[in-house]
Amino acid sequence: MKIKRWHVWLGLIISAVFLWLAFRKVDFALVWEQLTSANLAFVALGIGFYFIALFVRTWRWRVLLSPMKSVPIQKLFSILSAGYMANNIYPARAGDLLRAVLLRKNENVPISASLATIIVEHLFDGIAILALVLLNLGQLTSFAPNSQWVDIIETSAFWVGLVFGLILLVFIGMVFLPEKMNKVSEWVIKHLVPGKLREPLSGIIHKFADGLQVLHSPVQSLLVMFQSVLIWVVEAGLYWGVMRAMRLDLTYQSLLLIVGIVNLVLLVPAAPGGLGTFDAATKSMMEVFGVNPENALSYALLLRAALWLPVTVVGAFFFVKEGISLTSDLETLQDEYKQKDARQDG
Repeated sequence: MKIKRWHVWLGLIISAVFLWLAFRKVDFALVWEQLTSANLAFVALGIGFYFIALFVRTWRWRVLLSPMKSVPIQKLFSILSAGYMANNIYPARAGDLLRAVLLRKNENVPISASLATIIVEHLFDGIAILALVLLNLGQLTSFAPNSQWVDIIETSAFWVGLVFGLILLVFIGMVFLPEKMNKVSEWVIKHLVPGKLREPLSGIIHKFADGLQVLHSPVQSLLVMFQSVLIWVVEAGLYWGVMRAMRLDLTYQSLLLIVGIVNLVLLVPAAPGGLGTFDAATKSMMEVFGVNPENALSYALLLRAALWLPVTVVGAFFFVKEGISLTSDLETLQDEYKQKDARQDG
């Protein structure tokens, strides 16, 4: 898959800074000792929780797609796994585009519409993560009342919540005020977009709106919100399993807070798989809860391996099965399918 060079360099630079923050001032002999003495049975149990959460993600995607097409859950699981694999090894979240391309290839769902469902996924994930952080922030304030992290987390949560809230308002406007939003988009396209791009961009926006249809139903919207919270509560089981494997002792509420904060930090662009950002954030939060630097880093490294390796292997299997090459240009495939969709609409 072709990736823009600047994406690679930006991610590498940011990751290098965060890796330095994660690995500085630790005794690597003690880190290695902790890793080699870990109880891998608990890690395996945690990985089981992770794949349960992945099935819930698949169920949620099926709900989001249901107004357009009923797609078998086993087909969506294979596409979702391939997308997660791609996100783990390619920059700029190429796995999201891969998911849209594979869904168009196999189920004839328009690219723009499926991308809209994926953006809605991220939006609801963001809301769920913010809820986990805010509801469990008391764990941090009671454990370290004078920690500077409390103010940093509250400020970050406010700004991220504001951005997610504005995006949600735009989506709601597209769903419930389509005529007004169409007028706004038409004005923008007419006055700010080059002539040759106006017609295709207008078609993309209409297809994108199709992907938001699930928001028409309050019941389905609440179901998606429930699924999103459930995903992160269950995925925290992997954090718990690795914690038990390392013989550490934190409450599940504390782990939910760590899950939320780490995933907020992962919004920072970095190398694939959140290299560096994930490690530094996890280590720092474990230290805030009283874990020494060596144990905190060993926990972060083992957790990274458990999060990265199994889903990447499973996703690679489905990736190969789908017949997409590592050298395929996803943007070219995306354009080809969009042209086909435009011809079908015409």
